[in-house]
Amino acid sequence: MISIKTLFRETPWLAVTIVVLALIALYLLLGGVWLATLGGSAYYVIAGIALLLTCWLLANRSAAALWVYALLLLGTMGWAVWEVGLDFWSLAPRGDILAPLGVWLLLPFVSSRLMPRVRMARAALGFVLIIAIVVLGVSLARDRRAIAGTLPENNTSDAASSASSAPAAGQDWTAYGSTGFGTRYSSLSQITDANVKDLKLAWEFRTGDHKGPDDPDEITNQATPLKVGDLLYTCSQHQIVFALEAATGKLRWKFDPEVKHNKAFQHMTCRGVSYHATKPGAVTAGGGPAPSDCPARIFIPTNDGRMFALDAQSGKPCESFGDHGQIDLKQGSEIQTLGFYEGTSPPVVTDKVLIVGGAVIDNYSDRVPSGVIRGFDIYSGKLIWAFDAGNPDPNEMPSESHHFTAGSPNSWSISAVDENLGLVYVPLGSGSPDIWGGGRSADEERYDSALIALDIGTGKLRWSFQNVHHDLWDMDMPSQPSLVDLRSNGSVTPAIYIPAKTGDIFVLDRRDGHQLVPTPEKPVPQGPAPGDRLSPTQPFSQLSFRPPGMLTDAQMWGSTMFDQLACRIKFKRLRYEGPFTPPSEQGTLVFPGDFGMFEWGGIAVDPKRQIAIANPQSIPFISRLVPRGKDNPAAPNAAHPPGTELGVQPMYGAPYGVDLGIFLSPLGIPCLEPPWGNIAAIDLKTQKIVWQHRIGTIRDEAPLPLPFKLGVPMLGGPIVTAGGVAFITGTMDYYIRAFDIKDGKQLWQDRLPAGGQSTPMTYEVGGKQYVVTVDGGHGSFGTKLGDYVRAYALP
Repeated sequence: MISIKTLFRETPWLAVTIVVLALIALYLLLGGVWLATLGGSAYYVIAGIALLLTCWLLANRSAAALWVYALLLLGTMGWAVWEVGLDFWSLAPRGDILAPLGVWLLLPFVSSRLMPRVRMARAALGFVLIIAIVVLGVSLARDRRAIAGTLPENNTSDAASSASSAPAAGQDWTAYGSTGFGTRYSSLSQITDANVKDLKLAWEFRTGDHKGPDDPDEITNQATPLKVGDLLYTCSQHQIVFALEAATGKLRWKFDPEVKHNKAFQHMTCRGVSYHATKPGAVTAGGGPAPSDCPARIFIPTNDGRMFALDAQSGKPCESFGDHGQIDLKQGSEIQTLGFYEGTSPPVVTDKVLIVGGAVIDNYSDRVPSGVIRGFDIYSGKLIWAFDAGNPDPNEMPSESHHFTAGSPNSWSISAVDENLGLVYVPLGSGSPDIWGGGRSADEERYDSALIALDIGTGKLRWSFQNVHHDLWDMDMPSQPSLVDLRSNGSVTPAIYIPAKTGDIFVLDRRDGHQLVPTPEKPVPQGPAPGDRLSPTQPFSQLSFRPPGMLTDAQMWGSTMFDQLACRIKFKRLRYEGPFTPPSEQGTLVFPGDFGMFEWGGIAVDPKRQIAIANPQSIPFISRLVPRGKDNPAAPNAAHPPGTELGVQPMYGAPYGVDLGIFLSPLGIPCLEPPWGNIAAIDLKTQKIVWQHRIGTIRDEAPLPLPFKLGVPMLGGPIVTAGGVAFITGTMDYYIRAFDIKDGKQLWQDRLPAGGQSTPMTYEVGGKQYVVTVDGGHGSFGTKLGDYVRAYALP
């Protein structure tokens, strides 16, 4: 064997090649042995040995090195296809180091130093590389993860005759989800699948509201604007309200509630405002005549726990509402720490009652404000009723001797309402703290992570449905539910579709809550942490985007074989026994993770075509219980300020804190193979997923602006129009996109100046249809912050 010193002197490129291959071999061998001892794939051990043999043969200038390397490449291809099939993005990290190195070995200044019969050895390695190129080419030709279906053309037959029985947005968009039904559907059809490609920017407005030095990381503008008459109403992250001319985007008025910036706030966001107009002869909830001021009003909740009512034409506070136009939502709670109760979502507006929920700080303590749901007189702001989910008597009103229950389940998202049935549908989170439940009583958690249907006039429970029993995974109900009348054989069933973080969509009769799509209870993993308990079963809807089966180390991913190996080891070291594996000190893989397969964006429903458009995402989390100790004390201190949702969460009042994080590779990318985000369509007649495709590229997250369509995470939801087009902006790359609802084909896109973590909307003014998006970015999501409101229209 020639010495390394001689190799570097006589053939420096060959020597460098040997050193590089040897380092790779040692990494794969040592990591492979570690993985194998954990029960993972033995491939890396074999690859490491093959590379060491290649190094030894190269050091001896033997052409057999190329034969060994060719066999390694061939074996790697066979192993990769056996593990993941012909899926390009799953195959890529298994060969993106070895294949280029194979090309390097063929270069003359390396391979010409080898003998004997080097020409034949080079031909063998070259032939294997050609096979690799063919395999990758075939894997690129189709997306193995996609569902390539087409919605039936005749889906309107039963629905067309009476689709108008449900409210729908048209010229105006009067509520967050287009109407109180939360369908995110517009009857406008000027923009169609044929002409959407011609959309151009019509106007742009800058709010001027930016992140300040005292703002938390979780700062974002998630607003969906409203449009009524000739005005567009929206808000910015500090809950500043703007009224814009719908045709031009020019500012008519703005209102600043002067929310103080505070790093201790867990959120600084606005999802939108609510609108209410006084009808002729209207009376208050108490029976008196409606006040004359503010004949149309805008409601805006704030992050410091207030609710404002503003005159829709002038932006001035409505004097007849509360204390000169505002009420304090912290009233009735014993704990009133600033930032512990935040209004982040628009309230529900009905004829007489304003229904309000709010966000309560997550995982900080068991002594946090109540998540009580309240009904206020829409004119005076007087409290009419309460539903305090943690109280044995949830309708008990506050008094000098009674406060709302600390830490009871809250509703931080958006509710839906059916005024004909007299019901409001409220999605609830879990009691605090989220990841530990040993101290919760049956009364306190009977409505945890549930959808409750409340009487609009009294707040009394009509029915409820729990999505997760004894929730230890932060699997709260995150989305505004969607109300749709299902039509079949001449009959109509009033349904409610409830997207869940788990990826399930629960379909119930909205009159009484009985299941329209079966949701059987199935056994789930057991073995809670000491002092806690578990439900033996959990509900699993038969309409679901939850991936079937268990995750395996073959599904672990990376940009290279190096970080993929690290992800496999990390996966095998965690506790994971499938969905609902309990939190542990070892560290538990939570999949779907805390972001959820569905978030506050919900789904979009076309009631005429009887279809729904959804955008599920797949990002695992790690939940690691942290015993009390020096770095995790039992009482609050400066080491754990409340302004975060990731990292160590103290959970004061529980025997553990929790360290929450996204399951990432050493290079900061998800350890689970893509796609991480999809857009999909559901046929509501069959309750089946008809098509599903990846959405979004890594252009704005990768070191280089690479337009690779992996399918990326997103925050924000879709809308759907009568023109046969769905719009969405929420992806981690900065685009607004339009899709053909028949088959999911992308029809158009435009570059946004910042992250579009919001849900768009559409309206008509002056005979022209506009599509509007708010592009404010998202601090903790990692997208570029901005202050843009942008409108598109046909030229």
